[in-house]
Amino acid sequence: MAAPKKGRSASAQSRPGRSLALILIAIVALTGGMFLSGHSTPRLGIDLAGGTSITLEAKNEPGQPNAINKTNMNTAVDIMNRRVNGLGVSEAEVQTQGDRNIIVNIPKGTNSKQAREQVGTTAKLYFRPVLATEVSGNAATASPSPSASSSDSSKDKASDKATGKPTSSSSATPSATATSQGRAVTDALKADATPSASASAKSSASTGTTPSPSGSVDPAAAKLQAQYAALDCTDKAVRAKAGDGVKPTDPTVACGQNSSGQWQKYVLGPAEVSGTDIKSAAAVFDTQSAAGWKVTMDFTSGGSKKFASITGKLAQNQSPQNQFAIVLDGEVVSDPYVSQALTGGNAEISGSFTQTEAQDLANMLKYGALPLTFKEASVTTVTAALGGEQLHAGLIAGAIGLGLVIIYLVVYYRGLSIIAIASLMVSAVLTYVIMALLGPAIGFALNLPAVCGAIVAIGITADSFIVFFERIRDEIREGRSLRPAVERAWPRARRTILVSDFVSFLAAAVLFIVTVGKVQGFAFTLGLTTLLDVVVVFLFTKPLMTILARKKFFASGHSWSGLDPKRLGAQPPLRRTRRASAPVDTKEA
Repeated sequence: MAAPKKGRSASAQSRPGRSLALILIAIVALTGGMFLSGHSTPRLGIDLAGGTSITLEAKNEPGQPNAINKTNMNTAVDIMNRRVNGLGVSEAEVQTQGDRNIIVNIPKGTNSKQAREQVGTTAKLYFRPVLATEVSGNAATASPSPSASSSDSSKDKASDKATGKPTSSSSATPSATATSQGRAVTDALKADATPSASASAKSSASTGTTPSPSGSVDPAAAKLQAQYAALDCTDKAVRAKAGDGVKPTDPTVACGQNSSGQWQKYVLGPAEVSGTDIKSAAAVFDTQSAAGWKVTMDFTSGGSKKFASITGKLAQNQSPQNQFAIVLDGEVVSDPYVSQALTGGNAEISGSFTQTEAQDLANMLKYGALPLTFKEASVTTVTAALGGEQLHAGLIAGAIGLGLVIIYLVVYYRGLSIIAIASLMVSAVLTYVIMALLGPAIGFALNLPAVCGAIVAIGITADSFIVFFERIRDEIREGRSLRPAVERAWPRARRTILVSDFVSFLAAAVLFIVTVGKVQGFAFTLGLTTLLDVVVVFLFTKPLMTILARKKFFASGHSWSGLDPKRLGAQPPLRRTRRASAPVDTKEA
């Protein structure tokens, strides 16, 4: 007689310890990672931990009287949101107030200071040709600068490079004095009967030649020369106003700090390439050289043509007019020289960047420039007193709800409540540990709506246990013993649990996508706890039920086990009657 085959249910029933061991190992590993990372508590949002509230006021720019409008304000809000989230500062609130103000609420955190520095930064980037340059307070120079080379993998050439800081300069001649200051800019801006400084500078940059010293300099050029001569880049207030209100199509003066820590001043031609011509940017660590961190940029198709055109023109000039300055918000961050047209379509800004500096620059370039210029109208500190009171009240409500659920489980399910309570504890531990780890990992911050999502999840988790327990009790009512009842009830309960959790997760996902701000915290927590419910039911509740079904207390149907056949109204076991092989004649018998 052939031995009966073991089914999948029998195999699963005989090894429930593996599932329990797996989830316990996961809990220990996650808890250990939480303590090793130094983040033993979840990050809190601004309503629970406090933070900084910044009011930014949009400013009118010369030549753009109608720039402050609803479209530009909404665009600025979107860019600021992406900037702070790119830094890992989650739960930051960015919203408009009135016609020209934007309110930014940044919770306390390791990156909140960076977010405050970046949130109102215009991040307007321009590539301008260098007409003249010198260390602030020194004579004009023509010292060598870092080079930029074409990026062409097929020809095995280096990528476009630009030093992260302008290079230091020395005097052009040993006898240079203060009276020679501004001589370079005079030579660069002089032209024969040119109508304007803009045309003179643009012609000088595009042809690669210094304007002829013959003829007179028009008033605009003379004014620019005077600004350059008087520019003291060592003064922070003067640096902030350098080139203020200048259009991209006009020449300007600017400051930049070189690799030696000295401030260097420039006179620059009209912008040839802007930040809108950059397709993407990223901070990477250069392992091939001692440059350290750098920022890589990829240009759009139009930007690539512009970049190739300007570098081709500058390559024909002598230093310093073969250099182009990378100007970010009026400050020169790099001034490389070129010896040939760069047609690779990408570039690198490298030099003495720290990791934070490189990431900040790449973040601003990647998410684009603000369409408006803002100034800080006010900065206030937000306390967590009100949020703390609301959190206290919410936790009390959650504790009351959890207590009522436990009382119901004990009264109605008796011994089975042990499994339910243990499963709730496992789910709570996993939720807490994962929230603590997600803080530094993705910037997740726990706010009041997120706490509400966790409280709602108690009902979702308890519902899964009830579905499973009721399926087991239905099998017992049909006359089956406990161990077969558990295995027969599980497939039916599993389908119901998965469908229910899928609907909850889908609702949470849709809510997360279509909402912003704090409501996303509620949706995220609800989706996370729904996924954890599936994990706990499959890897903890079911295996634990299988093990306890072998114990006499539950298997015998004790009155306090919650599985007493008499209390459940069980029917007698179904028994088959043997059919007679042939009719029997009673008379003959």
